[in-house]
Amino acid sequence: MKPDFTRRLLQWNKSSNTRAMPWKGEKDPYKIWLSEIILQQTRVEQGWSYYEKFIAAFPTILHLAKANEEKVFKMWEGLGYYSRCKNLIATARKIASDHKGKFPATYDEIKALPGIGPYTASAISSFAFNAPHAVVDGNVQRILARYFGITTPIDTTAGKKEFQTLAQSLLQQDAPGIYNQAIMDFGAVICKPQNPLCNDCVQKKDCAALKQNTVSQLPVKQKAIIRKERWFYYFIIECKGKWYIRQRTGKDIWENLFEFVLFESTAAVDDITIKLPFLKKLVNGQPCQIESISRLYRQQLTHQTIHGRFVKIKAPETLPSLKDYLLIDKKQLAKYAFPRFITTFLGEPAAPAQLF
Repeated sequence: MKPDFTRRLLQWNKSSNTRAMPWKGEKDPYKIWLSEIILQQTRVEQGWSYYEKFIAAFPTILHLAKANEEKVFKMWEGLGYYSRCKNLIATARKIASDHKGKFPATYDEIKALPGIGPYTASAISSFAFNAPHAVVDGNVQRILARYFGITTPIDTTAGKKEFQTLAQSLLQQDAPGIYNQAIMDFGAVICKPQNPLCNDCVQKKDCAALKQNTVSQLPVKQKAIIRKERWFYYFIIECKGKWYIRQRTGKDIWENLFEFVLFESTAAVDDITIKLPFLKKLVNGQPCQIESISRLYRQQLTHQTIHGRFVKIKAPETLPSLKDYLLIDKKQLAKYAFPRFITTFLGEPAAPAQLF
């Protein structure tokens, strides 16, 4: 079975794979690593421009290692999953300090770097160093589950082990990079999650799922994602022409990004006034005025949904309760990286006029 699957895949890759991406065929491990980190949880169409922007700004890993953190986070703005950006900086600095700026060449050394798991380590080591490590991501699991009719859930320990072992057995040992890129492309353009092109598939002759009419049922997942609902109310407090912002800390979403004054509620707040306990304590008797309240915004993250509004407040004097916040001029806002939930609001046509 292996020779047929692998042979047909490589034949398809050579004759029919026209998928173009700027990092395909790249041998520089830095550029491969950068593309892989950007593409974690990000569509190629969205990540493409970010990759080109990063390469232009930081042509080598030493440029990235020496870069100002705020600049890097600002360039990452809009990609989401900001722990990736934090790990990007940490890895660049680790390679600069521990490896004298040279990207490590072995799978184990690569896997030991911050934010790099088995999949990314396999991709970098096979693409850059021709090491025989098979990549296993959602694309690969889907292809193998369908082709071999595997019903073991992909999100279990047994499932992960089974798919990793099978993927490794199918790998073209003398051309692992070409094989790995081919199977990822095949999952992206032929064996897609929805509406796969089964009629055009070079593997259809031996595809178990196609024979058994179970294509839409594979791969199997055991765990259902439980999504949490959160309500964020951002108070944009203006004081003498300046605005309060702070950097988010702690192990939560949007770590290291900036935000306005936040009140998080366990449920929707229908009556937003100065009498709201959070605001009442915040202004502490100052004659502050609510000037506007935005529409309801919503952002869907992987495991949670964020709902919220933006409330503009004018304060005559600085607020002692916000002594730990930065008080910045409007023109400085563009220097700071904000989560998409906030930039969406700021970027809407009516928002700047209403807010500023």
